[in-house]
Amino acid sequence: MRVAETDADRESCFAVRREVFVDEQGVPEELEYDAYDAGAVHVLAVREDGLPLGAGRLLTGEAAAVKNGGAADVGALGRLAVLKVARGLGVGAALVGAVEEAARGRGMAAVDLHAQTHALGFYERLGYVAYGAEFPDAGIPHLAMRKSLG
Repeated sequence: MRVAETDADRESCFAVRREVFVDEQGVPEELEYDAYDAGAVHVLAVREDGLPLGAGRLLTGEAAAVKNGGAADVGALGRLAVLKVARGLGVGAALVGAVEEAARGRGMAAVDLHAQTHALGFYERLGYVAYGAEFPDAGIPHLAMRKSLG
């Protein structure tokens, strides 16, 4: 688990996202990648041999405020993706932990996310609480969730 510091690491993050969201779930590529990617903190999970297994991103500041309704001290976790070969191995939970650690390091008091409804149980086990009404994102039902980092 590491913060994607290099161009190669970021490209690995994007490749994981492409495989999971675009290829598997049918999200249009133009919706998967956005202007927030450039300023985001990307995290990458890799095997010992360097093969990418999963990725996620953290938005802070103004970008996060757009996602979470304006709270300056709440980060936004998003684009969490784990390749099929690594599902059920704890990679997703480790990625969430890495994003939360990055958020703490940037002074965030909480983390928000928009969870696909089929993944609610996963996030609830990690301490996230759903709020608000269900909404579609790229044609997939989602709920907003938040976890205090305090």
